[in-house]
Amino acid sequence: MCNPKITNENYNTQMTLLPESNEKMTSKRQFAPTFKPYDNRQVQMIFDIEALIPEHHVARIVDEMVEAVPDEQLFSYYKGGGRSSFHPKMMLKIILFGYSQKIYSCRGIEKLIQENIPAMWLAAMQKPDFRTINEFRGERMKVFMDELFEVMILKLVEENHITLENYFLDGTKIEADANKYSFVWKKSTAKFEAKLKEKIQETLQHIQELTQLEGRIEQKDTEKSVEFTEDHLKEVAKELEEKVERLTEEIEQEQDTKIRKNKRQTRSKWKKPLKLIRDNFLPRLSKYKEQNKIFGDRNSYSKTDKDATFMRMKEDHMKNGQLKPGYNVQMGTENQFILFYTIHQRPTDTRCFIPHLEKLASTSLPMPKTVIADAGYGSEENYVYAVGEEKEPRFDFLIPYGSYIQEKTRKYKNDIKNAKNWTYREQDDYFICPNGRKVTFRKYQNKKNRSGYVQSFKIYECEDCTDCPLKVKCTKAKGNRQVHWNTVFEEMKAKAKTALECEEKAAIYARRKVEVESVFGHIKGNRSFRRFLLRGLDKVHVEFGIVALAHNILKVAGIRQLLSGKNQKNTKARWEKHLVFLHVL
Repeated sequence: MCNPKITNENYNTQMTLLPESNEKMTSKRQFAPTFKPYDNRQVQMIFDIEALIPEHHVARIVDEMVEAVPDEQLFSYYKGGGRSSFHPKMMLKIILFGYSQKIYSCRGIEKLIQENIPAMWLAAMQKPDFRTINEFRGERMKVFMDELFEVMILKLVEENHITLENYFLDGTKIEADANKYSFVWKKSTAKFEAKLKEKIQETLQHIQELTQLEGRIEQKDTEKSVEFTEDHLKEVAKELEEKVERLTEEIEQEQDTKIRKNKRQTRSKWKKPLKLIRDNFLPRLSKYKEQNKIFGDRNSYSKTDKDATFMRMKEDHMKNGQLKPGYNVQMGTENQFILFYTIHQRPTDTRCFIPHLEKLASTSLPMPKTVIADAGYGSEENYVYAVGEEKEPRFDFLIPYGSYIQEKTRKYKNDIKNAKNWTYREQDDYFICPNGRKVTFRKYQNKKNRSGYVQSFKIYECEDCTDCPLKVKCTKAKGNRQVHWNTVFEEMKAKAKTALECEEKAAIYARRKVEVESVFGHIKGNRSFRRFLLRGLDKVHVEFGIVALAHNILKVAGIRQLLSGKNQKNTKARWEKHLVFLHVL
């Protein structure tokens, strides 16, 4: 069928039949806007502030963990009498909660307990000022920080968060609260001290040449530039001072101007070395003595934090390898919980292994069954310590040595300079080099490292390397090629290699980066803790302990929230299945 033709008249009639929507949609009734009651000047009362805190909030975990600490353990560090102190558990709770909220300053914690509802609940509406918080954190917590940390870790063991079987160890450097330009270097101090002693020796020789001390300074004392002491210089200065006083009295009594002038010249000759000794030599000697005492076995320290050592930091925004004052934090983890930590002044991880585990052994925490660490800890001394004695082995270890990865490469296996690639005759105790010549045993040699550990080497030497076409590739020595073979270290390396090539243990070692590296990333990256706020080794130990406890508390809170979310989903799914079943019936 064809559509009827629409003319202008028909179109107009059709349009007039449509209802006028504008007139009917418009309402004549007017509505006034309504709001919920609001009056911030009205008196309000919160009957239970705890009801405002969610079930699995971090504040509740902080309260639970701190309440697990016995009161007697904290009260034993307080003396009786005087004004009443704030409760130590309350102070612990607000500090731990502040650190869990990325608030590390005492002024920030003071502001937190005035404005934050969970912090108010933890503080029971009490308001300690920032000085009180700082004194508790920096002084009070120094004496019981280790015990507090052990109690918290044992509670995590009871709740089956950790087992202390696998101990993933690693270290990181955290910058100290010190000026990065206030450095003192051990080499510079030694150089300046040597120059000072030379100058002192010259001055003593000059005094001896004057021959006015009546033989009180012997020639043998001045000839030994190293033997003189600070007390010796004080005696010399005292005798010079007496000499100057006698000359001064003689000048005052003398009437002849020429004689007085000569005596003044003589007195000035004695005044110059006296002033050098009093104002220059003695202060600088005491200064260098104090600096050497502060150094200990370190190479540097900072003037603003004398316990901090200058180290190379990965957080180097200038990309120029700048040294910064900091501390080496050694930390063991399991399931990304921090099990134990120690603070060290040494920049390298190798020499921190034994002190760290020795301190762990001195605590009430159980020793781990297996220690997992990177190649930075793979030294002979550390391997021998881990193995222990045959009757009392300490623990198993999964620690590669420095050349473990390199030894797997084809280049290393084909390199003729590596004695491991040579043929060894065990019965006759000699190697056969790639040119077919004997490398026979010559002697034993002992070497002592910086920590005092003695390594024993067997020295092998080739019979004759002259006219050898492979000598250029084999060695750079002018004489015959020598091989320094450490039997104990090679045995330990073989043991470590066997353990790392086991599939089950290799899977455990593969978790190392996920375990400990992610904890460092969480603390430094997510929690933005890259610099200490306190100064001194003891206070830094306390501060990182608070950071570690806050990290563990956040982990527990995250696990509980995850479990509660799964339980809610499972409950919801069960109810949905039940409703569907009823609907089908």
